[in-house]
Amino acid sequence: VDIAVVDENGDDVPANTKGYLVIRNPWPGMLLTLWGDDEKYKKVYWSKYENCYYPGDYALKDEDGYLWLLGRADDVLKVAGHRIGTAELESCIVSHSDVAEAAVCGIPDDVKGEVIIAFAVLKQGVTGSTNLENELSEKIRKDIGAIATPKQIYFVSRLPKTRSGKIMRRLLKAIANNETIGDVSTLEDGAAVNEIQNAFDEIKKSIDETR
Repeated sequence: VDIAVVDENGDDVPANTKGYLVIRNPWPGMLLTLWGDDEKYKKVYWSKYENCYYPGDYALKDEDGYLWLLGRADDVLKVAGHRIGTAELESCIVSHSDVAEAAVCGIPDDVKGEVIIAFAVLKQGVTGSTNLENELSEKIRKDIGAIATPKQIYFVSRLPKTRSGKIMRRLLKAIANNETIGDVSTLEDGAAVNEIQNAFDEIKKSIDETR
């Protein structure tokens, strides 16, 4: 299987450089179509790069030729021209000994295009604090780079998830941008949305009080 990591133009990127995963040659057992919708199959998997199958993943290839999947390309944040995978950032936050779960999303910014907002669920017995927020920010700067430092880290007791356990990042982004939350029929626990909304409201209130 001829797998490559390419940039927006379809050119191969250097080793250890983030890009888009593509497959250049067909292989046994590959997906041939979508049931009853050949056009959608071509549009989704074959339209981004000419003669390349594009599964929609963000990845990098190291100097030894090993591929590292960084998450879905539609989960990539674009901050000041830099592409940052949500999975990469969330893994960094969760690697801190006090964090059980994490989720990140982007919100529009006039200067950077997008800035990062992070949500962290702490382990039992751990309380969120300014010191812990600073520790997480410093860890992100060290492990990924300063450009990936969140504008704000919120500590919550749970994250909104579907019944299958997938974090609903679109809800986080909607709350952060004061947008309509939309359909939550697949949500596992509606209380998580209320808690995140309250966390945002408290932060905004404290900011307004200091102005």
